[in-house]
Amino acid sequence: MFESAELGHKIDRASYDAEVPRLREDLLNVQFDLAKQARFQVIILVGGLDGAGRGETVNLLNEWMDPRYIQTHGMGEPSDEEMERPMMWRFWRALPPKGRIGIFLGSWYTWPILNQLQGRTKVADLVQSLERARRLEKMLTDEGALIIKVWLHLSREKQKARLKMLEADPKTRWRVTERDWEHYKMYKKLRGIHETVIRHTSTAEAPWLIVEGEDARYRSLTVGKLVHDAIRKRLEEKGGRAVAVHAPPLLSSIDKLHILKSLDLSQKIEKKKFAAELEKYQGRLALLTRDPRFAGLTVVVLFEGNDAAGKGGAIRRVTGALDARYCHTVPIAAPTEEERAQPYLWRFWRHIPRRGRCTIFDRSWYGRVLVERVEKFCAESDWMRAYSEINDFEAQLVRHNTVVVKFWLAISEDEQLRRFEEREKIGFKRFKITEEDWRNRKKWSEYEVAVCDMVDRTSTEIAPWTLVEANDKNFARIKILKTLCQRIEAAMKKKISA
Repeated sequence: MFESAELGHKIDRASYDAEVPRLREDLLNVQFDLAKQARFQVIILVGGLDGAGRGETVNLLNEWMDPRYIQTHGMGEPSDEEMERPMMWRFWRALPPKGRIGIFLGSWYTWPILNQLQGRTKVADLVQSLERARRLEKMLTDEGALIIKVWLHLSREKQKARLKMLEADPKTRWRVTERDWEHYKMYKKLRGIHETVIRHTSTAEAPWLIVEGEDARYRSLTVGKLVHDAIRKRLEEKGGRAVAVHAPPLLSSIDKLHILKSLDLSQKIEKKKFAAELEKYQGRLALLTRDPRFAGLTVVVLFEGNDAAGKGGAIRRVTGALDARYCHTVPIAAPTEEERAQPYLWRFWRHIPRRGRCTIFDRSWYGRVLVERVEKFCAESDWMRAYSEINDFEAQLVRHNTVVVKFWLAISEDEQLRRFEEREKIGFKRFKITEEDWRNRKKWSEYEVAVCDMVDRTSTEIAPWTLVEANDKNFARIKILKTLCQRIEAAMKKKISA
């Protein structure tokens, strides 16, 4: 796999000096066109062996292009803040917007490789990590991102010579560390791991480009040309990027199952009993979130439901039991310009809390398979692939001790009409009703189908949906509080037994 990168390619000084000015001009031109069109972002991963010139390559790209439009990230040891969130959080937070270039020195491959090298994980763990990386890159490229993955390679003999040369020069001696020599001693094992990584993750959407790292001039020109050509090729593509979706048919279109119609919306709770139950479960939730064991958990609660189903009132009953310092509510509306310049899930990843915290989403990432689907704000291919992307997102959260609690508040069509009319009559409730609410109501049946498909595709064992009968607001509020308490308690017990 690496043989072609061990052939000793060299470029003489005269040839290098002759080619660099033109290449720099080409890179600046393509960077300007990228910023002007702002159709996609460019993500450059620079990986490879110690001493192969990764840092020099990243610095040179910044020198040859306009650094104002480049975001460079050295992904070393995770900070305490990053350790308290899923691993991918730090990378999502660093993604460049459309029209910009993000360069990553160290990526989502770094720690799986190092963990395997140090014997902290098994081969099966590495393969699972690589599969997650493939899915991440597939999602990013489906969203339109251009991913350029460069792997700088050296033979064992050339790596040793390179490290010794750097160590001998007082100006570069600092770049060679004890860890570099430790990795050199494990060259054979490390090479095997690298081959596994490249074999599993070099895909049509995001292939690895292996470049020999011995000769700095050859390496620099080769990487510069690869970056230029990849961006120019994408810029010259006409039209959108059609995405083929290979997924089984939606269940509701086959057997006409309608899970919402199976709900008993007549369920109610007496006012006196509600007051007692509210005190009971708010108190229980308050104690749970103040329990020392809660410090090892993260809680993400999301509320979806019909318009006027009572999401706001339910959220207030939940937050009324929580310490405001450790709980944050995120209202989700139409995406901002900043959010539209990023992959879809970016605006949700950025709000994932650290351990010992709770974030409540009023509407959520399910908007893609609900309102965006029904209102045709995105292509069918986008919302169809969103099911698996969402499941993967939630699985990453759960792997990091996050309790994901999902509520769908369901009301009847008649009850919604009654609440709409009530809102129009009562002065302090008029802000709750808009023309958009009435417009959405006309598509009631389409939303019902979308909800049934959503529950079928995304109610998983680790992140199940709780369907809440919400015709009676008090009944809904108690069911929500009770369910939330049960899920947190179960997570605490599981953590103890583990």
